[in-house]
Amino acid sequence: MNSPTVGLRVASVVFGLMSLAQLFRLLTGFEVLVAGYYQMPLWPNAVAFVILAGLSVWLWRLSSK
Repeated sequence: MNSPTVGLRVASVVFGLMSLAQLFRLLTGFEVLVAGYYQMPLWPNAVAFVILAGLSVWLWRLSSK
């Protein structure tokens, strides 16, 4: 289990799942409240989706070399 390939692939899957969660919120418009009353806007989820999906693809490709 000390293989760098396994670690990169696990990290890639984690980032991929996190990006899918961001996409889910974007598509459903799920309401998130901060401090119980401030509604979080959707645009940070779009930014997070792009960054997390990019990291996921990058790590997966890196593990394949």
